[in-house]
Amino acid sequence: MSRLKELNTPVFWAEGHPGVLDREGWTIEVSGLCKNPTTFTWQELVSMPKTIADARLTSVTRFSVKGRWGGVRVSDMLDAVKASPDVKCIRFWSIKKIYDTSIPLEIAIKEKTLLAYEFDGEYLEEDYGGPVRGFCPYLWGYKSAKSVVKIELMDRYISGFWEQRGYADDAFITAGKVRDMNQGGRVRPISDGEVINFLDE
Repeated sequence: MSRLKELNTPVFWAEGHPGVLDREGWTIEVSGLCKNPTTFTWQELVSMPKTIADARLTSVTRFSVKGRWGGVRVSDMLDAVKASPDVKCIRFWSIKKIYDTSIPLEIAIKEKTLLAYEFDGEYLEEDYGGPVRGFCPYLWGYKSAKSVVKIELMDRYISGFWEQRGYADDAFITAGKVRDMNQGGRVRPISDGEVINFLDE
């Protein structure tokens, strides 16, 4: 059983669970405003420098789970394809290309924004967006697209799947209460922004 499952982390796929996916055959197409558009294979991704972000994924449905997320920094991916200075937003597409979401460049290049393939040293399973998902602890979890197959580098913002259905485009984490999955679902208050500490600590 995976660590995320042990923590009873909720499983949620807006577009429907994709079932078993082929990790070894996984590819991510990076295109748009760059000099070297590239389709990265699984083998190429895991051979790139790995970054570990000890951070929380916090859902707009009000749960938060902390662990050591491992993967490739989005900023390293942008360097690899020689992103244009005109890039303003990064658009992620999930498997089947039904789900998409975009984040601004200034968030994408932060040190903890990853294409993550690990949680606490284990490969991500499909329930939680494996083989490779976006991970952006600075924003609500709907910006951390699961099972990413395509990344577009754009000069403008386009509302994604949930944003077109009423969710905030900026996805800024707002103060309130969340269930801390690392504490058995204990309800704890948070302040605005990335969840680092709880207000009752």
